[in-house]
Amino acid sequence: MEPQRISPAEVKKRLEKGESILFIDTRNQHDYGESDVKIPGARRIHYSELMQHLDELPRDRLIVTYCT
Repeated sequence: MEPQRISPAEVKKRLEKGESILFIDTRNQHDYGESDVKIPGARRIHYSELMQHLDELPRDRLIVTYCT
């Protein structure tokens, strides 16, 4: 399946409907540490390592990756 873009408004709408969403923070350690914006419960996987973790990710819900 090809990755698709989703707007913050669409993510908000889905969360408000009670949909379970897995957030993955793909920022590097420096950017993550410097930011005061973090989504509680998000998994941290650097973007360059995502392919190595695909078998660990659920296939039954929306996965949203984000960075700076």
